Amino acid sequence: MPHEEKQPVVIIEKSSGVGSFLLGALLGAGAALLLAPRTGEETREVLRARGRRLRSKAEDTAGELQNRLEDGYERAKARVEDKFDRARQNLGDTRDGARDAVEAGKAAVQSARHELERRLSDARASRKKGEAAAEEREPADSAESEEAATV
Repeated sequence: MPHEEKQPVVIIEKSSGVGSFLLGALLGAGAALLLAPRTGEETREVLRARGRRLRSKAEDTAGELQNRLEDGYERAKARVEDKFDRARQNLGDTRDGARDAVEAGKAAVQSARHELERRLSDARASRKKGEAAAEEREPADSAESEEAATV
């Protein structure tokens, strides 16, 4: 290899600054003005027309979206009200059923009480009859025992 000489190295730093951007924007605007197929007034009119169409389309889309939202809200509201009414009806039915069950329980208790009181009354009456019969036999038994003792 031949003897290499050391050559100085030059480093160039390029910064991507605002100046380059502005220069490109100016060149693009100038080219657009030179190459534009319409005059400035025509271009502004086209832009206005496109703006009006875009605005009209945006208003239509917003109206459709609003209608969809209102319909969805009304359907959801109707479903919630329906479920609320059904829950209220079920609660009323359950309350009525519980009230009927309590009344039936009270009637059963009252009937059982009357039955027990009747049986108790019958048992007392039977006991009194038994005691009265025993008392009637007692004097007869004592008279027989006196006769047997004398004999």
